[in-house]
Amino acid sequence: MGVYEDLQRRGLIAQTTDEQQIRELVNSGKAVFYIGFDPTADSLHVGHFMALSLMKRLQMAGNKPIALLGGGTGMIGDPSGKTDMRKMLTKEDIQHNCDCFKKQMSRFIDFSDDKALLVNNADWLLDLNYVELLREVGACFSVNRMLTAECYKQRMERGLSFLEFNYMIMQSYDFYSLYQRYGCNLQFGGDDQWSNMLGGTELIRRKLGKDAHAMTINLLLNSEGKKMGKTEKGAVWLDPEKTSPYEFFQYWRNVSDSDVIKCLKMLTFVPIEEIERMEKYEGSELNKAKEILAYELTKLVHGQEEADKALEAARAIFSAKADTENMPASDITAADLTDGKIGLIDLLFLVNLVPSKAEARRLIQQNGIAVNDQKVTDVKAEISAGDFAENGYIVIKKGKKIYHKIRYNA
Repeated sequence: MGVYEDLQRRGLIAQTTDEQQIRELVNSGKAVFYIGFDPTADSLHVGHFMALSLMKRLQMAGNKPIALLGGGTGMIGDPSGKTDMRKMLTKEDIQHNCDCFKKQMSRFIDFSDDKALLVNNADWLLDLNYVELLREVGACFSVNRMLTAECYKQRMERGLSFLEFNYMIMQSYDFYSLYQRYGCNLQFGGDDQWSNMLGGTELIRRKLGKDAHAMTINLLLNSEGKKMGKTEKGAVWLDPEKTSPYEFFQYWRNVSDSDVIKCLKMLTFVPIEEIERMEKYEGSELNKAKEILAYELTKLVHGQEEADKALEAARAIFSAKADTENMPASDITAADLTDGKIGLIDLLFLVNLVPSKAEARRLIQQNGIAVNDQKVTDVKAEISAGDFAENGYIVIKKGKKIYHKIRYNA
């Protein structure tokens, strides 16, 4: 079975410009392909995970990845899947984010010995002459056709800026430039990028008379049709300073029963035959599949040592052992207390266990909070400095699966 057939069995492939050509390219290891990453934050997140895994799969099959950092397109903003215009970033912010991306990508992609390339589209986009671009590239695009693209239709009612309208041309120019500079013959992206990717293949055909191809992968959606990778705290990041390895592990350990097999197929490198056997799992057996999912993804992102620690901590918690060594933790000081006390609602909000004090109140009223294994149902409950005396910390349990250690430094 070739890598293309493996991608099919995993449910990754959405749309292709020419399935037979793409199959032959990737199965023979002759694809020089790229995936773009706009540096809108200082860390990659779960939304990028599938693209990184895809790059790793294809590189393992002998193909050459190009990771394209959007130092240029990041200054415009992609309207795809957005209802509002993106926040404008400074050049300094964009460069800092690009540096952070490169470090994280190296966990997935082997950049040694010219096995892969890391390039930045700022190298060609920022030096473009506007009038020349209009003459050379703008003439190849039909406004009528562009407005039929889903990414633009979604924004028309709210207001699509001319700045964003240019994004498709910029992304198409990226493919055109990569084809000329590095022989890039294939572009991959999320299914919401299809219109932009077709623009690139058409530009190459019209300007160079050559064929290049594009393939989209299915978006990672949960059983409710929503993008995965969000919690009440926000995005699930790949940076351990933003989302700890334990929190990352727990996110995947807690996916719904209906999503675990799909995530194993689309994100992990567990052999597809083994995953297909897990499709027969029911009830408590699915917890084993969830543990495999969480461990494999944590190992990919944070390394085996962190994955082992997260697994050990999770098993200790689920078996009701008092092992808190690897539990997510926060620190508070005497300055956070008033007369040596702090309301439980205020404490939950202070350590980011809830997005609002109203949510903290609701959880307490619904028996969703325990302190040191004791349920708390009084919304006026307080935690005092003396509560930390025995261990130097307390453990708060939120719901059935979220544990958090709070240390007190007097």
